Amino acid sequence: MAKEKKQVEQITDMEVDFAKWYTDVCTKAELIDYTSTKGMFILRPYGYAIWENIQKELDARFKETGHVNVAMPMLIPESLLQKEKDHVEGFAPECAWVTHGGSEKLEERLCVRPTSETLFCDHWSHIVHSWRDLPLLYNQWCSVLRWEKTSRPFLRHREFLWQEGHTLHATAEEAIAETEQQLETYADLCENVLAMPVVRGQKTDKEKFAGAERTYTIECMMHDRKALQGGTSHYFGDGFAKAFDISYTDKENKLQAPHETSWGLSTRIIGGLIMTHGDNRGLVLPPRIAPTQAVVIPVAMHKEGVLAAAEGLYERLKTAGIRVKIDDSEQSMGWKAAEYEMKGVPLRVEIGPKDMEKEQCCICRRDSGEKVFVPLTELETEVVRLLEEVHKGLYERAAKNLADHTYPAFSLEEAKQIQEEKGGFIKTMWCGELQCELDMKEKAGMTSRCIPFVQEHLADTCPICGKPAKHMIYWGVAY
Repeated sequence: MAKEKKQVEQITDMEVDFAKWYTDVCTKAELIDYTSTKGMFILRPYGYAIWENIQKELDARFKETGHVNVAMPMLIPESLLQKEKDHVEGFAPECAWVTHGGSEKLEERLCVRPTSETLFCDHWSHIVHSWRDLPLLYNQWCSVLRWEKTSRPFLRHREFLWQEGHTLHATAEEAIAETEQQLETYADLCENVLAMPVVRGQKTDKEKFAGAERTYTIECMMHDRKALQGGTSHYFGDGFAKAFDISYTDKENKLQAPHETSWGLSTRIIGGLIMTHGDNRGLVLPPRIAPTQAVVIPVAMHKEGVLAAAEGLYERLKTAGIRVKIDDSEQSMGWKAAEYEMKGVPLRVEIGPKDMEKEQCCICRRDSGEKVFVPLTELETEVVRLLEEVHKGLYERAAKNLADHTYPAFSLEEAKQIQEEKGGFIKTMWCGELQCELDMKEKAGMTSRCIPFVQEHLADTCPICGKPAKHMIYWGVAY
C-alpha cells in the first residue's frame, strides 16, 4: 500500500508548482523520456500512440479536402534557403548546419530543415507550367530541427514531429480560402477530438510567420491560464513564387505567379492536451484520441469465474470497436487504479464476484471519478455513451476556464494588473501600431495572441496610446 501511495505522490500538485507537475506527468505517465542529446526527447510508445491517433484524425481531414502526402529531403542547400530574404532571416538563429559528409568538408553547407517552404518551391519551379497544374495541395508528415536554447517536453524540442501542409494556387482568393479552411480544420480537431476550445484569429505583423503576408492561429488556454498556440496557417502571396521563379501560363496565355500557403500542427499539441485536461492524479485523455479508451480490470481475480467474466467484457468491447485492454496482472487493485488514472484512460471497467451475482459491472470515469453500475446487457451502449459524456465534460470544463479567465481591459495599467492577479487572456482595443504592441510586452509582460475573427467593440480608442482603435485584440502570457 505504501508503494501505491508513493506512486501518486510523485506527481507534484499543480497548485504548488505547475511546471514541475507538467514534467512529472510527461514522465510518470510514460509519454516521454530525456536523451543524452540536449533538447531532444524520446516519444515513448504511449506518447507516440497519442500522436498516431491525432495524425490519423488530421490525415483523414486533409484527404477529404483533396490533399495528398509527399516526402521532401531533410537537408536544404544554403543557397536555396537564401532565396527568400524574410524567411531565412526569421529562421537563421534556429538553423543547424551539416558541414561535412563523412570526413570531407562539403562545398556548400546544408541546413537540417527547420521547415520546408524552400524545398517545395524548388520542386514546384520544375513541375508547374500551366493553369492546369494548379492547385497543388500537398502535406508532409516529418520531423524538423530548430536549435532552441531551452527545451521542455512536447512544448519546445530541438527536433519535433509535425505535419506541414504546402499548397500552390492560381489566385490570392483561392490561397486565402485554403489558409482559412486549414485553420478551421485545426480548430475542428481541437474542439471535436481533443476537447480543447480555441480562439480563432490573425497574428499581428510582428508575430506572423517569417515570409508570410498573413498568419492565422488558434489560441488555447491552459489550466494555469497561460496561452498555447495550437496550430497556424500562413498565406504567402506570390513572394515565394517570384523568389523561386515559379510561374504558370493562365487561360489567356499570360504568364502569372501563383500564390502559396503553408500550415502546420506539431506534437506540441500533446503538451496542450496535458495542460488543458490533466489533474493532480496525472493525465486525463479525451476519449477520441486516447490509445486505450477503456481498461477492464478483474476484481478478486483469484475467485472462480472472475477472470473469465473480465475476458468476456474485453472481447465484447473490442468487437464493438472500443480501444480496450485488460489488466490481468498480479498487481493489486489499488496499484491498477492509480496506474490507469496516471495514464488518463477515460473509463475503468471493473467486475468482481458481487458484480457477477448482480449481472453488472462498475464503470469509473477518469474525468469526474464518478462510478456507475451498468447491467451487463447494456455494456456496449453504456460505454459508448460514457465516452461521449467524458468528451463533453472535458470540453465544457475547458470552455469554462477560457470564458472565466478572459477579461476586458481599458488601460495598459489595468491589463497589467489583471494579468498579474488573475492571468488569462486580456482583450483590449488596439490602434494597430507596433510600438503599442512592444509597450504591452515591455510594461505588462504580455504578447499579442491574435486579432480574433469574432470582434467586439470595447471602446473607440487604443488603451495604450489613446489613438483611434482599429481592432479588438487578445493579449496573454504564452508557452
